[in-house]
Amino acid sequence: MIKMFAPHLTDFYKTGHIRQYPEGTEYVYSNWTCRSDKWANVLPDFDHKVVFFGMQGVCKWLLKDLWNETFFNLPKEEAVAKYKKRMDSALGTGAVPVEHIAALHDLGYLPVLIKALPEGSRVNIRVPMFTIVNTLPEFYWVTNYLETQLSAVLWKPVTSATMAYEYRRLLEKYAEETGADKGFIDWQGHDFSFRGMSGLEDAITSGAGHLLSFKGTDTVPAIDYLEDYYYGTQTFIGGSVPATEHSVMCMGGKDDEIETFRRLIEDVYPNGIVSIVSDTWDFWEVLTGFTVKLKDKILSRNGKVVFRPDSGDPVKIIVGDIDAPLGSPAYKGAVECLWDIFGGTVTEKGFKTLDKHVGLIYGDSITLTRAVAILQGLKQKGFASDNIVFGIGSFTYQLVTRDSFGSAIKATWGVVKGIARELWKDPKTDSGVKKSARGLLRVEKEGNDFVLYDRQPEYEEDSGELRTVFKNGEQHGMEALHKIRERLLEDK
Repeated sequence: MIKMFAPHLTDFYKTGHIRQYPEGTEYVYSNWTCRSDKWANVLPDFDHKVVFFGMQGVCKWLLKDLWNETFFNLPKEEAVAKYKKRMDSALGTGAVPVEHIAALHDLGYLPVLIKALPEGSRVNIRVPMFTIVNTLPEFYWVTNYLETQLSAVLWKPVTSATMAYEYRRLLEKYAEETGADKGFIDWQGHDFSFRGMSGLEDAITSGAGHLLSFKGTDTVPAIDYLEDYYYGTQTFIGGSVPATEHSVMCMGGKDDEIETFRRLIEDVYPNGIVSIVSDTWDFWEVLTGFTVKLKDKILSRNGKVVFRPDSGDPVKIIVGDIDAPLGSPAYKGAVECLWDIFGGTVTEKGFKTLDKHVGLIYGDSITLTRAVAILQGLKQKGFASDNIVFGIGSFTYQLVTRDSFGSAIKATWGVVKGIARELWKDPKTDSGVKKSARGLLRVEKEGNDFVLYDRQPEYEEDSGELRTVFKNGEQHGMEALHKIRERLLEDK
């Protein structure tokens, strides 16, 4: 991984705040909240709830391990000199003091208390997911010094976990309507995003968020992450299947592409699932020509051959293109073409499901909008929702920002010279999104909703639904992945 020095994981403007707070400041109390879903690409019936996920991992790898390894475990002189060098070179000699950094090193841990909602909770917009406050008055500056790094590593897993849940919710809806196999939903959303993410850490934590709602993934280290930080060894986390790419298909040659298919399904993978990219040259020839010639071999396998189109309009490719020549493969669409050749079964609700020996996965530029169009189009043609697997990639998990759900950390309370102060912001030039809560905060679970109560009279370490997860360099209340999954998938 890229070398990092924990005290440098902040914005330069944060480094001067220690001198900007009023003289006598003793405590700064802040919260992290998703303030708006205005820019979120969610389903039309989105219920304005965001999935909270990522805090447990962050407390371990960032606030504990990284701070210890790169700061507290260094010789004091080396750590302070490293900080001073960066501040002096960037802001001017002596512009930022270093005595507070030296004092923090002497202390040997981050003196903060973080209280958070249970991970896997679906939290109402504008309700805090966690609060943070310093535990020693001389380290009042630490609370919001950590804002930048906490925000940077948490908004993406929260956003990805929420988007994955939206796909899950969509698939459950159409499975119910068409009588599809609900057990298949775990595998119907497959994480294809790794190469399109904005870095390794981003791909890993986002991929972990995906795995709260699904078990299909090609992001190998997301499984490692959940094993290491979420006691994932206690449950099955996720998996994948053998699959080809265009280089494999091209290497076999265009003139004898069918032999590549035969070799894959008969010699290399005679059993089990194998996914074969099928549009290297002529997808429709593969689907209506190769399949006929290889039909006996496919049906005799103990497993499924999954065909993967990878170009064109995904809705038209899967469902059919009414503008194509009448009766052509393109007009029928991939699912109907396979049905014509292999047939299948009919669900209790009267919708067709392809023979278990064949399937389809589409992973090029899938969005929730396109997924809706595909599932609705299949339903209208009489096909169940379990005829397609969606490869959910960076078109979903990377075309997002911190503003997708308005994630932000803001201070709402503090103490100066022993006197508590309620803090809040309410800009006249804003639409109301940036209006903050005020004072000390409490969150309660009322029915299926989380409700915020601000301006609380006194601070309590554990009250309501916010519970201690990190205090003075140590984690508290860790939970296993299967508990977090249960909490999320049982919250309807």
